[in-house]
Amino acid sequence: MFSKSVLLLLMASFLMAASAGNFYKDVDITWGDGRGKILNGGQDLTLSLDKYSGSGFQSKNEYLFGRFDVQLKLVAGNSAGSVTTFFLSSQGAIHDEIDFEFLGNVSGEPYTVHTNVYSQGKGNKEQQFRLWFDPTAAFHTYSIVWNPERIIFLVDNSPIRVFSNNEGMGIPFPKNQPMRLYCSLWNADDWATQGGRVKADWTKAPFVASYRNINLDGNACSGPSCASKSLDSFNTAAWKSQALDAKGRNRLRWVQSKFMIYDYCKDFPRFPQGLSAECKGSRFL
Repeated sequence: MFSKSVLLLLMASFLMAASAGNFYKDVDITWGDGRGKILNGGQDLTLSLDKYSGSGFQSKNEYLFGRFDVQLKLVAGNSAGSVTTFFLSSQGAIHDEIDFEFLGNVSGEPYTVHTNVYSQGKGNKEQQFRLWFDPTAAFHTYSIVWNPERIIFLVDNSPIRVFSNNEGMGIPFPKNQPMRLYCSLWNADDWATQGGRVKADWTKAPFVASYRNINLDGNACSGPSCASKSLDSFNTAAWKSQALDAKGRNRLRWVQSKFMIYDYCKDFPRFPQGLSAECKGSRFL
């Protein structure tokens, strides 16, 4: 007999697989000169990195709010110097951006999961985490929920971070600019691993990251049409008003207490003029 928790996990996996998109239909490989490959009829996508170039892809559509999921298996072994990404971004000097970045490391050392939020061209909202599993051994699901009230970062449906809309405090929040989904694997050995002290070992190249089960469930629009396309048509979409319940808040506290390794809201030396106003509010909404 399956336990209730196992059954729920199986159901969630089935639902995600059933709703998963197709890379041929949903994205374009935009750079890498053949280093990005769509496989298995559009069900899988791999990105590779060597000493000459990385690779990347982007969603065909722009979105204003939604839920964005992908299953990802990171570069195994010595991944020092590499950065694998999954993020949303608009264009221009005052762009908005919601980041998942995975900073590689030498064999046996953990990845750093780097998150950040930009609004109107300003970031400096970094939080970094370790993971409670080996992200190179199997696929795991990484998700961004973005609605007018909050941004939720999830790993295997466990919240690791919430960035709430605090415009009432004068904190900009990304809500007016449509964003595309971007994913990439690239060389950042000038900063990615231990501040750039550990460089990429190109004898181990090519480095390969694998993506599957992409799910882009959002308000697809572009340009002026975004202002006129009402979210009312998404009344049944869970992401439209998604927040954390008591169980989710407890899980978030557990993740942040056990696995957070950097929080901009605690970096007093970096911000001697004072921490950002939202750092004084609840972090678990």
